[in-house]
Parts: sequence; structure tokens; C-alpha cells
Amino acid sequence: MILMGLSILATMIVIMVSAWIYQRAAGNGGWTDVFWTFGTGFTCGVAALVPLQGQGNVGWRQGLVTALVVLWSLRLGSYIARRVGRGPEDVRYAIIRETWGPGFQKKMFGLLIVQAPVTALLGLAILFAAHQPDAQFRGTDGLGIAILAIAVLGEALADRQMKAFKADPSTQGHVCDRGLWAWSRHPNYFFEVLVWLAYPVIGFDPAHLASLLALVAPLLMFAVIRFGSGIPPLEQAMLKSKGDAYRRYQERVSALLPWPPRPTA
Repeated sequence: MILMGLSILATMIVIMVSAWIYQRAAGNGGWTDVFWTFGTGFTCGVAALVPLQGQGNVGWRQGLVTALVVLWSLRLGSYIARRVGRGPEDVRYAIIRETWGPGFQKKMFGLLIVQAPVTALLGLAILFAAHQPDAQFRGTDGLGIAILAIAVLGEALADRQMKAFKADPSTQGHVCDRGLWAWSRHPNYFFEVLVWLAYPVIGFDPAHLASLLALVAPLLMFAVIRFGSGIPPLEQAMLKSKGDAYRRYQERVSALLPWPPRPTA
């Protein structure tokens, strides 16, 4: 399993270096998210199919986990690719570009390379799930499938609601507070964290508490989104463009966990 993790890391380093080169040529940092999503889906999906030493043929659970990884990657990666290809640079990268100034590309390289070990750690959860030793279908398998299905569908719904809001001429200049966005300022990010909870659930083995290490995946994704390259630069950009309207939205609505909005004064 360690060898597979190192293989994921090495492959993702190549992919993220390619992402840096491509986004620099395109002048659009958003392409890095496309490379990361498809790259993570490819490397982790392939790794899940590789039998561990001493194992025989590919097991049914390996195929199941690979299918879940591919489902997530294709849905999210294709959505991001369409958005990046048709529109201006993602506001997160635009604000980072403005903040970093002339040093943007140098710091961007560091930001992208860090995403390779992030994928390797996420891949640990996928490997635990793929190689869970119980040959029978367990309740935790069904629960993990349900969690990932809810997460993928929820993220797709949040993306669709935001797309519809932006396309509505009557909402131009307003803050989206409809549907899931009335309960969370970033419901798409919430469901992205939820995606990575599915694999620790599938991989949990009460006889081997080391399987709890797979929980690093949702915890790491939460940290990256909540405190790293997810919410902070996006909210900075929203405050800059929407001002007091977004501040009032922040006061009413939970940052990540969907929750009934607080009443306003």
C-alpha cells in the first residue's frame, strides 16, 4: 500500500507540473483544478485496481471503489472544464493573482506541487476501501455508496442552482441565497468534503484499527477547503465585488455545513 501511495505521488507530481505549464500558457489558473480532478480520479482509480502483494485477481470491491472514484472525477472534472473553458478566470485565482502580483507564477508552482501529496493522502483512504478484506458485501459498503451518491448529486445540484442564478438577468449583482445556497455559503464544498467520507466508511475494518487512518481524507479536504485555497480566497473576492450584501449573507448563512439561516435584525 505504501508503494502504491508513492506511485500516486510521483504521477501527480508530473500531472501538476503539467497543470502549471498549461495554466501559465493559457493565462487562466482555473485549469489547474481540471488537471487535479481528472488526475486524482485517474491515479487513485488505477491504484484501487492493483492487487496488493499476495492477492490474486481484482476483487469486486476494488471495482466498486474504482467506479465511485471515476464517477466523482468525471462529474466534477467535466463541470469545471466547461466552466473554465467558457468563462473568465475563477475568482479564487483572480484574487490570488492580484494578491501575489509579480510572484504569482512562482508561488503558483508551489501551490500546485503541494496538491500532489494531498492526492496521495486522499488515495490512502481509497486504497483502504478497495482492499477491505471482508469478501462479503457489508452494511458499511452500502452506507459508503449512499454517502458518495448523495455527495455527488448534492454537489451537482448546488452547481446547477448557482449556474441558474447567474443566468437569470433579474439577479445580476445579487448574492445567491436560493436553494442549497440559502443554508450554506458553499454547499458545493460541503458535498466535496462528504465525498471523501465515503471511503473511510467502506474501508473501516474493526479488526484493524489502522483503517481509521483513512479518516485523514475528509479531514484533509475540510482543512484545504475551509482554511486553504477554497473558501478564504473566494470569500475575499465576494466581499470585494458584493460588499455589504455579502457581509449580511455571511451573518445569516453558515460557511460550510448546511444549516437553517439565522434571522436578520
